Amino acid sequence: MSSVLYDAQGPRAKRRNVLYTVVFLLAVVALGWWVFRALNDKGQLDWEKWKPFFGSEAWTTYILPGLQNTLTAAFLSVLIALPLGAVLGIARLSDHVWIRVPAGVIVEFFRAIPVLILMIFGLALFAQYTDVNSDDRPLYAVVTGLVLYNASVLAEVLRAGILALPKGQTEAAQAIGLRKTQIMTSILLPQAVTAMLPAIVSQLVVIVKDTALGGAVLTFPDLLAAVSPMSSYYGANTIASFTVVALIFVLVNFALTSFASWLERRLRTRRKSTGTVLPPAAVGGTDSTGTAA
Repeated sequence: MSSVLYDAQGPRAKRRNVLYTVVFLLAVVALGWWVFRALNDKGQLDWEKWKPFFGSEAWTTYILPGLQNTLTAAFLSVLIALPLGAVLGIARLSDHVWIRVPAGVIVEFFRAIPVLILMIFGLALFAQYTDVNSDDRPLYAVVTGLVLYNASVLAEVLRAGILALPKGQTEAAQAIGLRKTQIMTSILLPQAVTAMLPAIVSQLVVIVKDTALGGAVLTFPDLLAAVSPMSSYYGANTIASFTVVALIFVLVNFALTSFASWLERRLRTRRKSTGTVLPPAAVGGTDSTGTAA
């Protein structure tokens, strides 16, 4: 049975695909076994190196405080970057040149600079020109870099979502007398956010992961920065510490994407269920005998 996109596989193609699948699985198993043997030979799988993570001391002293700082930086960055990105994205669609051009320059400028450079620049800026406490400067720098970069990216994501909508919706809204602000806030923006929600969530995941740059370079006491003192205190269990931290990042980002998927389904369901079918009499139609209501 053929499909619109491709022809049905024949017997030889099916056997070939089964062979490729078996070879791939064997390669994965071999690679996993090689990694296991290498770690075991180096003593990285010894119980003493993993034992601290099954107690409370490692979590309360290193992991949970680092996770709290990571989530704090990510939350502040998202809280500022989302509305700022929306403003920049809408400004890039403005009919006024004096609004559209500066917004475009800001977006293209900060989108082209690596986020780590923005963080380092922010740290130097807060150190030389502000009275921010030295303990708080890494947090301010991380949030500044993440906001400037991700707000620019989110602005482009939102602008693309708005431009992808059918022009007929804007023309219909203009025909019934809606102003530009009403068209944007009531018609275009809600649909664009729903349509581009996967891309927006992907960028939010990037924000959570990029907080680790602050821990690696700016001495920001985040989850990644907790690995060094934790592994030193518990007998150089660096592999174990990085593994636990990596799993925590995976769980946090998985929870974020799962929530976003649920929210997207809910928004789409709500949009589909808003339509109401009215009887002919309610709209001035005709009854069953053909008489006007």
